Amino acid sequence: MSGSVSVVVPVYNERDNLPELMRRTLAAGRALGRPWELVLVDDGSRDGSGDMLEAYARENAGEVKALLLYRNAGQHNAILCGFAHAQGDILVTLDADLQNPPEEIGRLVAKVEEGFDVVGSVRQDRQDALFRKVFSGMVNLMVRRSTGVILHDYGCMLRAYRRRVVDAMLACRERSTFIPVLANLFAKRVTEIPVGHAERAAGTSKYSFLKLINLQFDLLTCMTAGPLRLLSWVGGGISALSLLFGALLLVLRFAYGAEWAGQGVFTLFAVLFFLVGAQFVALGLMGEYIGRIHGDVRERPRYILERVVGETLGEKAQAAARPQRT
Repeated sequence: MSGSVSVVVPVYNERDNLPELMRRTLAAGRALGRPWELVLVDDGSRDGSGDMLEAYARENAGEVKALLLYRNAGQHNAILCGFAHAQGDILVTLDADLQNPPEEIGRLVAKVEEGFDVVGSVRQDRQDALFRKVFSGMVNLMVRRSTGVILHDYGCMLRAYRRRVVDAMLACRERSTFIPVLANLFAKRVTEIPVGHAERAAGTSKYSFLKLINLQFDLLTCMTAGPLRLLSWVGGGISALSLLFGALLLVLRFAYGAEWAGQGVFTLFAVLFFLVGAQFVALGLMGEYIGRIHGDVRERPRYILERVVGETLGEKAQAAARPQRT
C-alpha cells in the first residue's frame, strides 16, 4: 500500500537556486502518483529567499508549505522543524543547492517501501573541492566506527525515513543533533543507493572550514563517550610510561653520572611538556562534553518558527473536522 510522502528542504540564502529547485522538485513529487507535500523551511535567510518561499506556497496551494524561522538555527534544526510540521508516511530530505538531483526522490521512496526504515544515498563522482572530500571521508570513517552501521556517505542529506523513525527523532531533546546518525539509533533496516552529484549552480556553500570543524566536534560528542574512555586509557598509559622512564633515568644517572644527559634538565622538560599537552587535549574534549550538557540543561528551543504559509495533505479538511471550542 502506497503511503503519502513529505519532501523537506532547508533553505538558507539560496535565492538564485530556488526557481530551478521548485521546477524540478514539483515535477518529481507529482510523478510519485500519490499524496505528497513539499515542506520548505527558510532558515533565517537574508537574501529574500523567505519571500520567495511564501510566494511558492501560495501559488501551489495543497502541495507546498513554507515554514519561516525567525533566525538561523542551523541545517539540522531546520530539518527537524520541517519534520515536526510534515504529515507524510515517508519523509525525504533534500538540500536546496541542487547538487543532489530531486529526480532521485522516487527511487528513495521505492526503496523504503521494500521494507527499509532509512535509505541513505552515496554521491557518485562528487563535484566538491578536495578538502571537503577528505573531511567527508574522515566523518564517514568516524561515524562507522562509532555506530557500527556501515554506510558510506553520511554527509549526503538526500535521504528517506519512515514516519516512526522521524517521530522517535522528534522525541529526542538534545540540542546538538546530526540527523543521519540519530536516525540509525531507531532504524531496524538501513540501506543506501547511489545518486548523482552536480556542481553548485549558484551561490556558495554555507559550510565554511570552521563550520566543518565545529560539525566534527558535534559529531564526536553527540555519538559516543568513547573519547573520554580513550583519555582514561591514554592517561593511564602515560602515567605508567612516565614511571618507567623515571626509573630508567634514575638507573642511568647512577650508572653514567649526571653529565650523561645534561644534568637531566632537558629530558625532564620534554616529559613535562608532553604531559602538559596531553592535559590540555583532555581538558578541551571534556569542555566539549560539558558544553553539550550545559546546552541540554538550559532546554532552549532548537528554533523559533515565525509563521507557516500554506496547507498540504488535507490540513484544511482536518481542521474543519476538529470540534470547535466555545
